[in-house]
Amino acid sequence: MIGRLRGIILEKQPPLVLLEANGVGYEVAMPMTCFYELPELGQEVILFTQFIVREDAQLLYGFNDKQERALFRELIKVNGIGPKLALAILSGMSAQQFVTAVEQQQIAALVKLPGVGKKTAERLVVEMKDRFKGLNGDLFNSSREPVLANSVAVSSAADIEAEAAAALVALGYKPQEASRMVSKVAKAGADCETLIRDALRAAL
Repeated sequence: MIGRLRGIILEKQPPLVLLEANGVGYEVAMPMTCFYELPELGQEVILFTQFIVREDAQLLYGFNDKQERALFRELIKVNGIGPKLALAILSGMSAQQFVTAVEQQQIAALVKLPGVGKKTAERLVVEMKDRFKGLNGDLFNSSREPVLANSVAVSSAADIEAEAAAALVALGYKPQEASRMVSKVAKAGADCETLIRDALRAAL
């Protein structure tokens, strides 16, 4: 199993990052809450990973720390929650926000996440609350604020909005909904990651 990667960032296309490690390029899917903290292209980064093998694909998911990966691993154990939905959940909420939503039984907040209906939200509250008991109590307490990387490439506002919408679609939102979410928060000078972050925040 691939559990950790240390390499150079070659490409960033939310929610995917292409990481070169020892001459091999690894395509890693990351929750947007983790993606925001990545350094610039050409910089070195360490990711904690979860390798998932399916009949039709081999997928690699990456996280900035072991706590986020631990939460992802617990999420995909819940009945009806696959890796893609777990990725969407952790993109819409930080690990700490999700823990709080579960512990306080905030069903209304959970159903705003893509792919999460009322029954799924209720199942998350019941099953994850039990799973948290087996984890370190302060596992997800983090005072870190997301660090947004400055985009070096100059793109038109339309291109940036299209890229942000595409990232939201990859996270499970429908195309029309993704476009509407991006348009709602679009502002002059905003980069792709900022638009995605603001759109996800506005959806909650």
